[in-house]
Amino acid sequence: MDVDVVVIGAGQAGLSSAYFLRHYGFGSGSGSGFGSFVVLDAERAPGGAWQHRSPSLTMAEVHGIFDLPRAQFAGSTDRPANVAVPAYFAAYEKQYDLPIHRPVRVESVSRGDDRLIVATDHGTWRTRAVINATGTWRRPYWPYYPGRFGGRQLHYAQYRGPGEFAGRRVVVVGGGASAAHVLADLGGVAADTLWVTRRPPVFREGPFGPEEGRAVVAKVDERVRAGLPPQSVVSVTGLTYSATVRRAMETGTLDRRPMFARLTHTGVEWAGGDAWPADAIVWCTGFRAALSHLAPLNLRERGGGIRVDGTRVVAAPRLHLVGYGPSASTVGANRAGRAAARELRDALRPSPAASGAR
Repeated sequence: MDVDVVVIGAGQAGLSSAYFLRHYGFGSGSGSGFGSFVVLDAERAPGGAWQHRSPSLTMAEVHGIFDLPRAQFAGSTDRPANVAVPAYFAAYEKQYDLPIHRPVRVESVSRGDDRLIVATDHGTWRTRAVINATGTWRRPYWPYYPGRFGGRQLHYAQYRGPGEFAGRRVVVVGGGASAAHVLADLGGVAADTLWVTRRPPVFREGPFGPEEGRAVVAKVDERVRAGLPPQSVVSVTGLTYSATVRRAMETGTLDRRPMFARLTHTGVEWAGGDAWPADAIVWCTGFRAALSHLAPLNLRERGGGIRVDGTRVVAAPRLHLVGYGPSASTVGANRAGRAAARELRDALRPSPAASGAR
């Protein structure tokens, strides 16, 4: 199957990109001067990673802005995010008649003679350009610590609420919003909690407005332009005094200790020999960009990252990464989707000579 643009992923970044492709004339018929585009989504239903979040995370506790282009979210703040956001995404897909194919898992992207070859578990697409919007949810990061723990370990991606930890002693690892969410949930439910982080957490005072957001995005953008692995936007912002953080403070669970040195069969232990017995460890240690399907393109720089100019990959100019680096949160995804679609409109626009020949 031949198309002009393949968008991989239908989360925030993918839907934003698809909207702006439509806005700039892709998929609008031969009179537009552009060809077709498709969105390939590995999920079985709309909602991207949001449908996999814990039912205990409500819209009042969601970190960041997630409004899609020209469609303001309106709904109760008490609704679980894993219900409210997928419903919002589904309505958006229908409203703008976006050409989404699901479930389609992309296995690889490689170079052809004059096209990029997108191989999937449902066939192969040959395309002039790719917008990759696969996010991070499918690649949770588990740091290594020596030793072996005899209890249960899970990543935040697997966390489904506090009920299963009732009466348990739980270690929560990580200094971001996800750790605050788990700690807030466990207060008064778990027998005891231990919060550990590699660095002292930074709490942000005052509002976090557009100016602060641009400054944070600029820091992340500087790294990806240099070909270094990106830091997440959220990790740079620090912890704001959100509803989740305030709830954790009220339950008394935000009592941080330095990171332990090793795991033991019965818990965790610090270098000095102090130990804390535990039944479970929840690793709220973030995610990495899910880009293994791009490996055939050999995009990694010596610094370990992918060099990106805006959203365009320097080593593969017809490939754009949206939801990577500075656009890896909902704050920057819409802007990045628009930038990628606009650049592809200009790059793929038929030349005057070609237009006259038709």
